[in-house]
Amino acid sequence: MMQFVIHWNLDPVFFRVFDFGVRYYSLCWVAGIVLAYLVARRRLLKLGETGERIDMLLVYVVLGALIGARLGHCLFYDWEYFRHHLLEIILPVSISSGHVTFTGYAGLASHGGAAGIIAALFLYHRKYKLPFLFLLDALAFVAPLTGAFIRLGNFFNSEIIGAPTESAFGVVFDRVDNLPRHPAQLYEAVAYLLIFFLLCLFLERRKARRPGQLFGLSLVLIFYARFMIEFCKEVQEPFEIGLRETVGMDMGQLLSIPFIAVGLYFLLRRRWAPGKRF
Repeated sequence: MMQFVIHWNLDPVFFRVFDFGVRYYSLCWVAGIVLAYLVARRRLLKLGETGERIDMLLVYVVLGALIGARLGHCLFYDWEYFRHHLLEIILPVSISSGHVTFTGYAGLASHGGAAGIIAALFLYHRKYKLPFLFLLDALAFVAPLTGAFIRLGNFFNSEIIGAPTESAFGVVFDRVDNLPRHPAQLYEAVAYLLIFFLLCLFLERRKARRPGQLFGLSLVLIFYARFMIEFCKEVQEPFEIGLRETVGMDMGQLLSIPFIAVGLYFLLRRRWAPGKRF
């Protein structure tokens, strides 16, 4: 039986500069990236990396995350629209009847962001000759920290909402409808924070860990949490209703399975190429 309901109706725009609105979502993205950078930088400096190379690593990772997240959304969630509006994939605008409207990049997918980061780390490895597994481990333990802030931004935006609920945790997103719903964004944010702390413990206590093992554990925990919390969510796109009816899963769950499989491979594999341990 429902005990209480929170009504959430916050304006997603934190402040405006002329006609340009700065959203809580954007601030959460920036906060998540900066905090993850500071935590990873401290660790990498202790391992002998230079500040200059760490700063360049940040550039690679941010570009990889944004490009990957954008492509992931356009290709997997809304290709029917974007195949007719290819410019809008790379430009933060909407083009309709010859009119151009600035929208920002409305549509980013976390699975694409994860793939983009891995690709960026590979390019960084090729240029700076750092072991690839070392780089994967270096970013793996701070990735859920950034993910938590991004999901908090989704909550501010009243998006990626949960399914209706009668539990005591119901939130009414007044900008969407008047139904109490699971605050799925907060479920994920809390899960990712817990994963971050678990990975930090693993990092400190497992001195004999193998290169790539931290990366594998991070993938398994993050995307297993994502897979399970999807059951509490509404679908993000109409076509996912058909997916749930036919295969019992939505797109977010289907895309999580390969990441979990790759994570298990790195976590359990016995033979490893030599490389610097993180």
